[in-house]
Amino acid sequence: MPCQTTFKRYELKYLLTLREKENILNTMREHMKLDFYGRTTIRNIYFDTATFQLIRRSLEKPVYKEKLRVRSYCRVKEEDPVFVELKKKYKSVVYKRRLVLPEKAVMDSFQKGLPLPIASQIGEEIQYFRDYYGELFPAVFLTYEREAFYSLDGSDFRVTFDENILYRRKDMDLGSRIYGIPLIEKNQSLMEIKTSGGIPLWMSHALSRCHIYQTSFSKYGSAYRQMMKEGMQGGYCYA
Repeated sequence: MPCQTTFKRYELKYLLTLREKENILNTMREHMKLDFYGRTTIRNIYFDTATFQLIRRSLEKPVYKEKLRVRSYCRVKEEDPVFVELKKKYKSVVYKRRLVLPEKAVMDSFQKGLPLPIASQIGEEIQYFRDYYGELFPAVFLTYEREAFYSLDGSDFRVTFDENILYRRKDMDLGSRIYGIPLIEKNQSLMEIKTSGGIPLWMSHALSRCHIYQTSFSKYGSAYRQMMKEGMQGGYCYA
């Protein structure tokens, strides 16, 4: 597994019913295949400032925005690898910088305010981000079940389906069990199209035929809005 990777692509999102998902899957059978991991449960810890500066700016839909998270694709122990991801978006193009390090090394770094134990360009970018925004803390724990499909034609075209999207504000541990507050309905699935080029004609036709349209959906943004709603109902506000 490479210790660092970089992505540059478009990410388009669609909120589907289960029937719509089934229709899209039927179309995909000739063109795409489920990846080696099958259905996985992804755990994320999103970091932010004490005033939630990062997500508040993101929700304003600026030309440029960025976020920092730590992710795992299974329940991990201290020695298991996790992903430190710096995700940036500029004019609809998503840039992602990612490092792979042991869970304990990563969490020790954030808890103690120390640099990540790796010398690399991506490591320096992440450290600059941390220095720029000052003290960051684990703001939200987000989990979801994902199915990821890759294109049979060898291109970088990918499609993912996320379900059971949950968030919580406690128990920020990538080795913890899955629980939290849902962000979508049980009969919904969040489809993401990821590509560095255009959408294949067969997929465009399927979306048009099923009357499926692109939407704006941020998992962390949705969690933050729900937190604000709960905070106001309880007589206080997080921000």
